[in-house]
Amino acid sequence: MFFDEAFTQRLRDALLVSELVSRRVRLVRRGREFTGLCPFHNEKTPSFTVNDDKQFFHCFGCGAHGDVFGWVMQTEGLSYPEAVERLAELAGIPLPRPSAQSQAAARERADLHEVLERACQWFQQRLLSEEGAAARAYLEDRGVTQETIQRFRLGFAPDRRGVLQRALAQGGVSDDQLVAAGLVKRADSGDLRDYFFGRIIFPITDRQGRVIAFGGRSMDPSARAKYLNSPETSLFDKGRTLYNLHQARRAAHDGAELLVVEGYMDVIALAQAGFSAAVAPLGTALTEEQIVELWRLTPEPLLCLDGDSAGQRAASRAAQRALPLLKPGCSLRFVTLPSGTDPDTLIQQGGVALLRSLIESARLLEAVVWEELLATHRLDSPERQAALRQAVLATAAKIEDKGVQAAYRSALLDRYFNLLRQRRSRRGGAERGERGRSASRQLGGSPIPRPAVGGLRRLPAQILLAFSITYPYLAVAHLEGLALQALKDRELEALRRALVDLLAEDPDLDSRSLECHLRDQGFSDVLDRLLGPATNIHEPMLRADAIPDEIDRRFAYWLERVAALGDPGEQGVAL
Repeated sequence: MFFDEAFTQRLRDALLVSELVSRRVRLVRRGREFTGLCPFHNEKTPSFTVNDDKQFFHCFGCGAHGDVFGWVMQTEGLSYPEAVERLAELAGIPLPRPSAQSQAAARERADLHEVLERACQWFQQRLLSEEGAAARAYLEDRGVTQETIQRFRLGFAPDRRGVLQRALAQGGVSDDQLVAAGLVKRADSGDLRDYFFGRIIFPITDRQGRVIAFGGRSMDPSARAKYLNSPETSLFDKGRTLYNLHQARRAAHDGAELLVVEGYMDVIALAQAGFSAAVAPLGTALTEEQIVELWRLTPEPLLCLDGDSAGQRAASRAAQRALPLLKPGCSLRFVTLPSGTDPDTLIQQGGVALLRSLIESARLLEAVVWEELLATHRLDSPERQAALRQAVLATAAKIEDKGVQAAYRSALLDRYFNLLRQRRSRRGGAERGERGRSASRQLGGSPIPRPAVGGLRRLPAQILLAFSITYPYLAVAHLEGLALQALKDRELEALRRALVDLLAEDPDLDSRSLECHLRDQGFSDVLDRLLGPATNIHEPMLRADAIPDEIDRRFAYWLERVAALGDPGEQGVAL
């Protein structure tokens, strides 16, 4: 249904954001605003604000933001039309009357829902009948209880052609409705044939719990298709639907971990084992629409896919599809099952405790992306190392949200440079010692003086960072070497990482722009001390009267000093 701006604004005016939020969050008034602990991420100091005048909520910690519609959608997992209906009910405002065309479409959808509900009940009755004995035995052998059969409304389609068509026709269901609902298909001859026969039936519901389609599981080992889903209809879009979403939505909002598995039986086995918030795509890899649907329920759903190669490929595809969609606070986590197992078999083998431990140690999306990059790149030559670095930048560039993109670029580059640093350290200390001795003798044929004033010296790392900020073009030319350093001083190390990230993203930054970016990131205090007169006294090339021909050699000298001697071993003036 379409809701015009006048109606939605009427709802905003009728409902205070603070009244809705206060049902879940303890709010404290601060002037014209309210503050509280953010419900979307764990925090100890309140960073969550509500402003009724501006009609929005905002978290300065995780970036969550929205109006009354956004609040209901994010906290109750509703779609926008559902949120409008929910808020209209709360405000006591009737929904606008739909057009004649939309009313006709709504009646048609309601009729199909009714047809599918009748079919579901009929399938359930067949499972309980004499001809459903084999299906009941199969489910019992798989450990499915009677309570679970009722909870998931499992049924059975007899291996008798046309029986469903005849049964529903007696209740007034037309052939066209059966086709539109995906229950029968029309053959080339014009005859109608049941879509499911000789299969255990799993009803597929929408977010409200209404039946929109079915899945069928064959008990015949020689069947060409073990699982079969309804064809797509006006109610059923396979790429947008998740099995068990209706029940999982309630459990997830009550705090249960949201698990994404591969099949119906995995969902059912997890539910019986106490994992009530489990869903599954319908025979396809997780789609972008399904990922967005998952984020409506929880910011970091867990992908718990089969431990075989197919399951790992599915995890890889999900990771790649999620990358462009990432936004602050929303990501995926990955549970790796033992090879050759799926959630159903793992639980049947008594592995509930193991599954819980695997969930607790789930990998972050960033780690999965990095492992995929390593799997397709070698590092045994400078050219291949450069190719991996280029792949890192290209991967991060896929993310549309600029803030998340920058964070991923920084995290992946850190992994890249740490890996190169480890490779370098494995080559032993002899090469580093020789490099340090040669650097201390001379660079470029002229002796390098060791500046000192009053017997005190600046730390080499301090001077190197001051050089990098004053002459960014030199830092870019030596970016690999600068990135491979690891400074034990936390403040200097944080500055080094931020500097490398900024220059990796934009190599054309001049000194003033680079300094501005660093100050924006909270480094003003350390920059004031680092770029002050005391550092310039100890390094003549940082002064305005520096000799251009000497600047390059001095930068290389300090880079070699930090690499060869290490910052912690040098005495100097603390910043």
